[in-house]
Amino acid sequence: MNYDALKHLHMTAAGLSILFFIVRAYWSVTGSGKLQLKFVKIAPHIIDTVLLVCGVALAAMLGAAAHQPWVIAKIAGLALYIVVGTIAIKRGKTAGTRAFAALVAIAIFFYIVGVAMAHNPMSWLA
Repeated sequence: MNYDALKHLHMTAAGLSILFFIVRAYWSVTGSGKLQLKFVKIAPHIIDTVLLVCGVALAAMLGAAAHQPWVIAKIAGLALYIVVGTIAIKRGKTAGTRAFAALVAIAIFFYIVGVAMAHNPMSWLA
């Protein structure tokens, strides 16, 4: 698969990931039983696996350029997004905590998008 096709698959998976995250976070905050549906439990893992595999493959295609500060910022942002996202979906003890964590996770996601677009750790401020 060429770089552009892989990049588009990565971006599509990222879009699906954040959309599905927002829906699941809403369900978590409202206490919906839909979070227990089999599809809802499995789909995020499939989407996020595609996202991660594409990201790793893109970094491999970049070679030495993958050690640029912007790539490292994306990886650090992803780790933080995962931690905060788990609080938003299941680890937050109250609806308010989960809602706040969801908003923080969405902000982190858009920071990562800005880093990817600007190729700069300053994200949208670059």
